[in-house]
Amino acid sequence: MGRGDAEEAHLPERVKPPDGGWGWVVLLGCFIITGFSYAFPKAVSIYFKELMHDFHVGYSDTAWISSIMLAMLYGTGPVSSIMVNQFGCRPVMLVGGILASSGMILASFTTNIIELYLTAGVLTGLGMALNFQPSLIMLGSYFDKRRPLANGLAAAGSPVFLSALSPLGQVLLQKFGWRGGFLIMGGLLLNCCTCGAVMRPLEAGMKTKTEKVQDKYETKEMLPLGGRAGEVISTTDSTKKSKKAKKKKKPKKGKKLLDFSIFKNRGFVIYAIAKFIMVLGLFVPTILLVNYAKDIGVPDTEAAFLLSIIGFIDIFARPSCGMLAGLKWVRPHVTYLFSFAMLFNGLTDIFSAKSNTYTALVIFCIFFGISYGMVGALQFEVLMAIIGSQKFSSAIGLVLLIEAFAVLLGPPSAGRLVDALKRYDVIFYLAGSEVLLSALFLAIASYCCLSRGKKKASQPENPPVCGGGSETEEAESDAQEAEDNSSDHHHLPHRVNIAGGDAVNHMAENRNAGGVGQPEGENAALALGGCNVEEAVERDSF
Repeated sequence: MGRGDAEEAHLPERVKPPDGGWGWVVLLGCFIITGFSYAFPKAVSIYFKELMHDFHVGYSDTAWISSIMLAMLYGTGPVSSIMVNQFGCRPVMLVGGILASSGMILASFTTNIIELYLTAGVLTGLGMALNFQPSLIMLGSYFDKRRPLANGLAAAGSPVFLSALSPLGQVLLQKFGWRGGFLIMGGLLLNCCTCGAVMRPLEAGMKTKTEKVQDKYETKEMLPLGGRAGEVISTTDSTKKSKKAKKKKKPKKGKKLLDFSIFKNRGFVIYAIAKFIMVLGLFVPTILLVNYAKDIGVPDTEAAFLLSIIGFIDIFARPSCGMLAGLKWVRPHVTYLFSFAMLFNGLTDIFSAKSNTYTALVIFCIFFGISYGMVGALQFEVLMAIIGSQKFSSAIGLVLLIEAFAVLLGPPSAGRLVDALKRYDVIFYLAGSEVLLSALFLAIASYCCLSRGKKKASQPENPPVCGGGSETEEAESDAQEAEDNSSDHHHLPHRVNIAGGDAVNHMAENRNAGGVGQPEGENAALALGGCNVEEAVERDSF
């Protein structure tokens, strides 16, 4: 699943993720955005019974509200990618927060189901999409080594908000009706604008004053040439400035708004197909669960509490799974852990298809919360590992577009089957089978098409099959080589002092001669591979 050096050469310079600092504030914003994006379409199902009564529609008609909302969240992924690449994450998120809030506020004044589709479905879904995707991009830019944990903590926003929004929606429904509930929910969505405001972009090419002073200090330590050390440092600085000026003069290539070259990556293609199959059945149980519980005689409050149980279990499952995925012996195989999570979720749906008591539904919610939390914590971590952070904005946009078609097919089809068959067990069997199939496809295809091909390849420098290693870890080997080379130079002051003034003069003569000849004796450490002094200083300081 590696990226070629030729492709990386055309990518923009990547800023080293701080793995902390302001990144924790970004993580909090991503936590809130993820909570609204995933929990809101499920929490809206609390109002479905009232909507069916007021608008005289069926299960499938009301299920379209959540489906359209999720379809917009996924289907507008490429639009969000283009806007992020063009304007940046922060402006896009601010606009998205306003759209999401406006959609729910306008939905409170609707008079038919079609208007609900356009307001609560299309407008709110679009606003959530413009918040959700940029928040994940910012999270990936701020975290690298701690990225699995960060993804797990951010994904925990979904269950936290689901466990809070479900009972809140029931209270609002009882006190203010569905119209008042939609109006208040629209006000809550304005918090997305606050989250967008904290998404401060990382700036490339910036060095702190401490780093600059440290560079000059290390140069003086490596070259104790007395009065000539200042010349060497000034020469190095002027060389760097001239190189920067040349870079500025080079014409900038047009930035790709959407990078379709990721489809050349077999790992990405396998992942996209597996996600499409999974999404067909992943959201169906949670969308129909409340109505199913009400139909078998469970009181409304207790039926709404089932979603809170899923959310409560999910709260602990996602960070735990994120920490598990971050372990050194697990991270290279995170794709297979993701396959296991989907397998667990699919089997939970199948074995719980005959649940017809409140106790059985509670047990189903516990196991579903664990498996659903594992899937939620790993899905974007696997994509980041396959593609990398530099192409992630395009990758997630295209993946979400592919998933949008599955979202539009899954829940509405399940609702239509409920209207036709009046049986929920068939829906659970079907949804579980789809998730189970996606798990088997991802595991088998990753092993057959990627792992075996990796073993046959003769180039050891390719990254791991599952792309589990962090990009910082990939660069550590090069940094270690640089440290080994520089360790020879740290002994240089002692060598020069021992050699005496003649050795220094001899080195200066070689430098003035253009570095054509090789330095002799102890001074050979200053000219690695025939390089002159200026080149050695520039490489070491870099």
